[in-house]
Amino acid sequence: QTRPFDWPSCPADGEAARTYSLRDGLSTIKKSRGPAARAADIAAAVEAAREEATEGLYLVVLGPGGLASPREVAYRGMGDPGQILSDILAFHEAFAFRPEAEEPPDHVAVEAGFLGYLCLKQAYARVRGNEDEAEIAAQAAARFCEEHLSSLAWPLADRLEKTEVQYLALAARALARRTGPRRDTHGTGNRPLQICDDCSLDTHLPS
Repeated sequence: QTRPFDWPSCPADGEAARTYSLRDGLSTIKKSRGPAARAADIAAAVEAAREEATEGLYLVVLGPGGLASPREVAYRGMGDPGQILSDILAFHEAFAFRPEAEEPPDHVAVEAGFLGYLCLKQAYARVRGNEDEAEIAAQAAARFCEEHLSSLAWPLADRLEKTEVQYLALAARALARRTGPRRDTHGTGNRPLQICDDCSLDTHLPS
């Protein structure tokens, strides 16, 4: 199997890198967000999440059979799912990325976590004065966004906006902007996606 990149001399920092969490990955993306639009979206998403986020609502929207698929393969048309997953795993292997997650490799949380992990690799290499390693990580991040995360983030953001669940829509939009310009050409329509037909669904799970 061809590795998309070879990481020289510093594949991982022991178990800390191997157990790098998805939360840490998203935090790294937040700190490296750049444009003010992403910062505003993230801040607004946090505030909205305090008001509306529940496990039940998450499952209704992003769970199995939910309103929006959180997986890349769902937005790749006739692309071979096996090949897509294999390519993502090749990226992971090249940089010793071992996420502690039950989700598949093409899940938005795993892909966002991997991008954050590459940002950490890049920052760590620069702190050590190794610009070659920093450039490898930067190139890998750009290539991963172009070949994978962008294909997932933009259509997912469009679909989540139709659900009118603010915190998910805002977070998804911020992630999509982080991946660069929109590359997909598949629209999602303008009709809002309803959480339920009669709006009486209790999305809070029993304690």
